Amino acid sequence: MYYVGIDLGGTTIKGGIVTEDGNIIKSKSAPTLPEREGSEIIKSIAMLALDIINEEGINIKDIHSVGIGSPGLIDSKNKVIVLSSNINFYNINVEEEMKKYIDLPIYLENDANCATIAEFVCGSMKGYDSGVMLTIGTGIGGGVILNSKISKGSYLGEGELGHTIVDYTGGEYCGCGQKGCLETFCSANAIIKYAKELLKDEKNSKILELAESFDEINAKNVFDAYDLKDDIAIKVIERFNTYLAIGIVNIVNTFRPGVISIGGGASARGEVLTNPIEQIAKKMIYGNGFETKVVPAILGNDAGIIGAAMISKV
Repeated sequence: MYYVGIDLGGTTIKGGIVTEDGNIIKSKSAPTLPEREGSEIIKSIAMLALDIINEEGINIKDIHSVGIGSPGLIDSKNKVIVLSSNINFYNINVEEEMKKYIDLPIYLENDANCATIAEFVCGSMKGYDSGVMLTIGTGIGGGVILNSKISKGSYLGEGELGHTIVDYTGGEYCGCGQKGCLETFCSANAIIKYAKELLKDEKNSKILELAESFDEINAKNVFDAYDLKDDIAIKVIERFNTYLAIGIVNIVNTFRPGVISIGGGASARGEVLTNPIEQIAKKMIYGNGFETKVVPAILGNDAGIIGAAMISKV
């Protein structure tokens, strides 16, 4: 059997046909045009799915399902996008709209959970029965899988792992209004902000050599300067490692997952990223040792399509 995965973004709809073992054999994209009526966007998703199936020459009877990963507040049980801040969706029943064009089982999930599902079913967390994904970008997102099922609360919305508190007294205020959230220390934006604060008093840094200008410093510049033993970069990344380890210890003490996968651009650093964090976490864990593995995500930009395709498996 094959699976169709749709990764819905604010500017682009990406779709693909995915095999049982998570390989994308055909992919295609279309513009989202998010200002359109929600029903028109869903029609575009259905047409994209049909185009991919027809172009690959696969009999629709050999397609198990269509899975859709969407940003926003998702009622996955009832296949409803309750609200999305960047796309014109409000209480739209995705299954009803999709069934107008394509007679296949329809699955719907939050896009962050789709990345988690992809890494769990086919990627860095494959083989475990419980795992947590932390995706480091402008903020910190992620998802939790326990006993091979995506974990959800008793009301709409997903677990906000980026807003676990890691330093309430010494931290700064987050965009959510709270103080000391994990993402105020460990997001890409937090890395850049702290580096710039330190660079105000010290202009002799490899970070500035790697960036085109002070205003264009990015997180990769800081990590690259860290590899070059730059003093400021070392201070920034050591703080990042410590607070991410605290966040991971909170997750481990709560869920006891077998594995935690770190996604986002930093995951390309592989074990150079995850090993120091795991070593710090081992010193803080409650109980009889730190058994959880901390690993880099491996699916990159394909995770959205693969995870959407595999929603039915979790």
